[in-house]
Amino acid sequence: MRYADRVAGIPWERIEAIRKELAAWTALHHIGGEFVPSETGETFPTLDPSSNEPLSQAARGGAREVDRAARAAHEAFARWSRTPARERKRYLLKIAELLEKHADELAVVEALDTGQALRIVRAQVARAAENFAFYAEYAEHAMEDKTYPVDRDWLYYAVRVPAGPVGIITPWNAPLMLSTWRIAPALAAGDTVVLKPAEWSPLTASKLAAILQEADLPSGVFNVVQGFGEEAGAALVAHPLVPLITLTGETETGKVVMQNAAQHLKRLSLELGGKSPALVFADADLERALDAVVFQIYSFNGERCTASSRLLVEEAIFEDFVAQVAERARAIRVGHPLDPETEVGPLIHPEHLQRVLGYIRVGLQEGARLLVGGEQATTSFRGEDLSRGNYLKPTLFVGENSMRIAQEEIFGPVLLAIPFKDEAEALRLANETRYGLAAYVFTRDLERAHRLALELEAGLIYLNSHNVRHLPTPFGGVKGSGERREGGFYAFEFYTDLKAVGLPLRPPHVPKFGKG
Repeated sequence: MRYADRVAGIPWERIEAIRKELAAWTALHHIGGEFVPSETGETFPTLDPSSNEPLSQAARGGAREVDRAARAAHEAFARWSRTPARERKRYLLKIAELLEKHADELAVVEALDTGQALRIVRAQVARAAENFAFYAEYAEHAMEDKTYPVDRDWLYYAVRVPAGPVGIITPWNAPLMLSTWRIAPALAAGDTVVLKPAEWSPLTASKLAAILQEADLPSGVFNVVQGFGEEAGAALVAHPLVPLITLTGETETGKVVMQNAAQHLKRLSLELGGKSPALVFADADLERALDAVVFQIYSFNGERCTASSRLLVEEAIFEDFVAQVAERARAIRVGHPLDPETEVGPLIHPEHLQRVLGYIRVGLQEGARLLVGGEQATTSFRGEDLSRGNYLKPTLFVGENSMRIAQEEIFGPVLLAIPFKDEAEALRLANETRYGLAAYVFTRDLERAHRLALELEAGLIYLNSHNVRHLPTPFGGVKGSGERREGGFYAFEFYTDLKAVGLPLRPPHVPKFGKG
């Protein structure tokens, strides 16, 4: 198939060449500066979500590969943690430059591996480069100390030091951007890394390792172990030489990781699931709210942790506003991720498609009213056959907040609309969930907007806007959505240890024991 001479600025011939390269390529582990296969020689296929045919292969690692990677990271930590901050900064800036240089290849690989529209992924690759450029500037300043003089007798100071090797377990929906979000501050702080990418989208992790190798990053500072969560991921969480673990994934997975990490008293940064509400009041700029609501749930194939998957609308405008959402949802262009006009591509994996379809059946059984979608898409907006892929029509329900489809994370293009009478009920409905990642409020009443921002149980609140990430600000959730914060200086609370040092400026009084 050929949709245009260029897609997202990338020549079609280049796209086809990358696709052919992947078919003959295996994503290997990267351990101690070298690309290596698994000791067993085992590999596993990664599927093209648009057809469910094998796209490429990845090495299947386990405890032995994790042990080698952890030892490499541990040995490299002794050197990297003492590398001057200005040198670490230069490395990060070089990596950012190389990510931009290889942006075309990375974007095509990730679009094919995840099913995300290429034009969307192209922006994610740019953000991956931005992550390194942003934290390069922090490398020289994040470790600055604070002094606490006590009269003229004592000088105390607090200083941050690198914490050790970090195990980074990333999700399958935006693997490159979300992994660099953690890798960049870890390297800036002086930590080393063992990355375990998701088995459903493993390819860009090995491509990233090649880029860091091209940047001459010292061997062992960055390592990748490919494999399955219950094999490589579990071994990484349990390894005694990796004291820090970050995970972006499902809440149930987070619970398992927390239990296993507790055996080793590991420090955790968990960014987990969400069931984020969008509160639309009658006085809002309804056109802006409509654009934001539709984009926030249906873009990225609905596979977004901050998706506004619960739409709470004031009763006075409920029927009209929801009808407009339905009209927009019906018109969304479902198609191949390499089609420049595609808005929603295939879900990541056939297992995930069946999971999402299962929730749609649950919604119908619970009595939710299906307005749009609810079934697999078999033809694209161009009339092409999509039946072999994991395509789902954008779906819209009307229902109640007590339903499972309102309370459980679906992680697909499925929206549930719920009416509310007043501000108090809107707040109650919004907070009646075990999740607390994001919330969106649309109203022209700024006093009400700020009241709700203080009362909504979520780590991220957007007023009259969709989710627009600003790297210096804290990112993370409450309740079942996580407990740490990434972003800006907040990330260094995880990636560094804080030491307090006391120095007497005069001989201190020391009680004399044992002198009678």
